[in-house]
Amino acid sequence: MPSSPVAPPPPNPEQTEQAERTRQLRRVALSGLLGTAVEFYDFLVYGTVAALVFGELFFPGADPAVGTIAAFGTFAAGYVARPLGGIVFGHFGDRLGRKSMLLLTMGLMGGASFLIGLLPTYDTIGVWAPVLLIALRVLQGIAIGGEWGGATLMVVEHAGEKRRGLWSSFTQMGAPLGSLLSSLVVTLVVAMPRDEFAAWGWRVPFLLSVVLLGVGLFVRLKVVESPLFTQVKKDRARLPLLDVMRRPRALVLAACVGIGAFTAQSLLTSYLIAYATGIGYPRPEVLRALTVSAAVALVVLPCASALSDRVGRRPVVLAGALASAALAFPVLALVDSRSPGLLIMAVVLGHGIAQSVMYGPLGALLTEMFGTRVRYTGASLGYQLATLIGAGFSPMIAGSLVAANGGSSTPVSLLICGGAAITAVTVWFVRETHRESLGEAEAAPRGAAKEEVAS
Repeated sequence: MPSSPVAPPPPNPEQTEQAERTRQLRRVALSGLLGTAVEFYDFLVYGTVAALVFGELFFPGADPAVGTIAAFGTFAAGYVARPLGGIVFGHFGDRLGRKSMLLLTMGLMGGASFLIGLLPTYDTIGVWAPVLLIALRVLQGIAIGGEWGGATLMVVEHAGEKRRGLWSSFTQMGAPLGSLLSSLVVTLVVAMPRDEFAAWGWRVPFLLSVVLLGVGLFVRLKVVESPLFTQVKKDRARLPLLDVMRRPRALVLAACVGIGAFTAQSLLTSYLIAYATGIGYPRPEVLRALTVSAAVALVVLPCASALSDRVGRRPVVLAGALASAALAFPVLALVDSRSPGLLIMAVVLGHGIAQSVMYGPLGALLTEMFGTRVRYTGASLGYQLATLIGAGFSPMIAGSLVAANGGSSTPVSLLICGGAAITAVTVWFVRETHRESLGEAEAAPRGAAKEEVAS
């Protein structure tokens, strides 16, 4: 008589729940990577094209150096707007939820970038051209000001206690991935004849943002809300910004600790394009160096972030800051050699490696410095203030100082050293948080002194 088939054992509820959490974490990490990549693609395309052609298209008649500085002035406008985006989207992200704000920021960024691609130049509408350009750049800044905090929080708050740094690196990798995409697209269009590029080719990278926007929104719609945010839905801060400002130490530390990474990032990417082409490098060679550097950063970032899970955030950030300062003068000397191979080496060393080591752990570090009720506001505002101070005005200041010093690259190296020094000093005042739980829903900042958290 045939034996009856053995019934499969009932599913283990704990294993089923763990499998679902893992699926959601992977989906959130992918969403953070793609969403941030789209946002940074849009934001960095602007910086690249501004260095190449915006001076002549939107500020004609000026001296070339003045036109470049004016173009970087519109570049800085986006950075000025980023803290505002951190405040606005941080407030509603702490009040209403992380996911809805991420959908809004992505749509705002994609729409602004697309409109820049359609914008008439100075020859067509006169002074309204730079006015509209600045307005759209401000919208970009507001959007990215809210994007990073929400994307990073979603990943970190879904991750477990032991690998927050590694998982947060997916969001951090969105920056070099967006840079890689922007460099590849711009490399293709700058290969066009100069007249065609100035006439219409520069618009292509902005118009392509619509395709990337569609992909990003599709993935982002599938993620679920942060579980930690759901736990505090009955105890949400009425005014998260006010709660953060009551104890500003953590916010000040969060803003200062990222300055070195953003100073190096803006000077060795956006400003480097203008500087290197000004001393004789063909544009495709400069963009090729940036592309290689972004590819290297995609490897270094998760390695540095994973290392911070083992040894702490502070030692890794400090090592990156010291390396950035030590390499500042050699890197610019390699650029001044006018050798394409040495140019690639310079950008890889200064940006792909040293800057990435500083930048990798920041996602986890900044989110761990604030309680769940105010985390979106605190982490976003700290991060965006760091970008404003470190990156917003660095290209414009560097351009002015280089012009005033007869084309010498020394001011660029000094600015990189200065930013790295601020980060290195700040790290000593930041409390190590890589082994602390994120489950608490306290309103007080968590990255300040221990007695401040306990009060």
